[in-house]
Amino acid sequence: MRGSTDHPDSALRSYVITRGRTRPTRNTMGLDTLLVATEPAPPLPPSATREQHALLRMCSRLLSLVESAAHLELPVSLVKVLVSDLVDSGHLTARSGVPRAVRPDSQLLQEVLDGLRRLH
Repeated sequence: MRGSTDHPDSALRSYVITRGRTRPTRNTMGLDTLLVATEPAPPLPPSATREQHALLRMCSRLLSLVESAAHLELPVSLVKVLVSDLVDSGHLTARSGVPRAVRPDSQLLQEVLDGLRRLH
């Protein structure tokens, strides 16, 4: 995977892709935030970057923020800026991961696993 420092122009490229912004408009997105294109998606403006077009294509199916960054070979921080713009414009829907309160207890999971192992 290509990192953000592999090429001397990578900082400039990142600056151009995000139009000079370094922070997303939304600070609620984590690595596990799930992204999906809205249906029907409004057309992207002519000023949309090729990365935004690629994000919309990738998010025709559910995809996490970190997966989308990996596919684009861009830093997660940069992709957060792009994603927040697409969410703000109604092109993407962001869903947060499963809240900790809803997740099963790790002890319960271990007991289930132990029980399954005893069946063999």
